Amino acid sequence: MPDAYPQRIVCLTEEPTEVLYALGEAHRIVGISGFTVRPPQARREKPKVSAFTSAKIGEILKLEPDLVIGFSDIQADIARELIKAGVEVWISNHRSVDGILAYIRRLGAMVGAAAKAEAYAQQAEQHLADIRAAVASLPRRPKVYFEEWDEPIITGIRWVAEIIGIAGGDDCFPELAREPLAKQRILPNGDEVVRRAPDIILGSWCGKRFRPQKVAARTGWDAIPAVQTGDLYEIKSPIILQPGPAALFDGLDEIHRIIAAWALR
Repeated sequence: MPDAYPQRIVCLTEEPTEVLYALGEAHRIVGISGFTVRPPQARREKPKVSAFTSAKIGEILKLEPDLVIGFSDIQADIARELIKAGVEVWISNHRSVDGILAYIRRLGAMVGAAAKAEAYAQQAEQHLADIRAAVASLPRRPKVYFEEWDEPIITGIRWVAEIIGIAGGDDCFPELAREPLAKQRILPNGDEVVRRAPDIILGSWCGKRFRPQKVAARTGWDAIPAVQTGDLYEIKSPIILQPGPAALFDGLDEIHRIIAAWALR
């Protein structure tokens, strides 16, 4: 009996690639994002046909995909071009931890791997529960400022703020974390960060290296507790800025490690 599920999938971002590999469905992938680093073998095995805001439409069409998977309003133009060319496109738009878990289950169902996806989602849920249990024994919770970009200053998106909470900290800008678009999370300057006095500063400047010394040298930031104690850390973009499994496992673990070390000091 022929496989009734998509056979030739192009993944415009990393998270569908990571999920499909984890579910043992990598054979369905025929093209990936050039920003993909997880899992490492995907870069070796699959042709790279897109960035985040742009894609090689002609190269994608040559692959004859029966499904293209992307993420967010930022890829709307790519999706429109592919749809006009007759390609089936799924653009997910999840922004929360619960959304990531639902995404894993939904993607698994789309490729006929619902049972494997359910098991994988439950594994992630158990990991979240394990970290929450570990956090319960920590003596204090830090205020955490997460910076997604430096010029202009952009604060963390919702799933990042939620992961900081699960890891044992309190996000400094919870009201901005609810905003889905990066332009809605821009700070006019750094004064409000100084006022909110974070104990820990985490940076993940999408696509470039976070520079703690540059952040610490900003005007007035020498008054921030995190700067005074040297608690400025980079979280690598692939493990936190992708709304997929990486954030729920490696990203959460790294942030929890930093928070636990601060709390127990």
